[in-house]
Amino acid sequence: MTNEAKKILVIEDEKMLSDMYRERFSHEGFEVHCAFDAEEGMKMAKELKPDLIVLDILLPRENGTDFLKKLRQEEGFADTKVIAYSNYDDAEERKKAKELGAKEYLIKTNYTPKEIVELVKKYLT
Repeated sequence: MTNEAKKILVIEDEKMLSDMYRERFSHEGFEVHCAFDAEEGMKMAKELKPDLIVLDILLPRENGTDFLKKLRQEEGFADTKVIAYSNYDDAEERKKAKELGAKEYLIKTNYTPKEIVELVKKYLT
């Protein structure tokens, strides 16, 4: 990894999970930012230009796939790496997320936080 920390944006409405991922990614040397809904996530994405976004699919007001569709329409975000994750295992949402360029669509309960951190590291190194 380069001297400059890679930036990760975690968009997760559950504060406990968000805090846990902030701590885990920070511990691994990443610069971590958290947003709690899609609107805040979009604002932060535009400001920060993260190297990777960890995106919850079930968010208040606007879901993760709608966020991802809007993100892809923003200039400079066509290739931003996104890992979608959710407890919502829906084939249609999974298909939409993948079509919008999500690298992964993970079911939260199938992965430990450590496994998700390792996956993010794989995409950023």
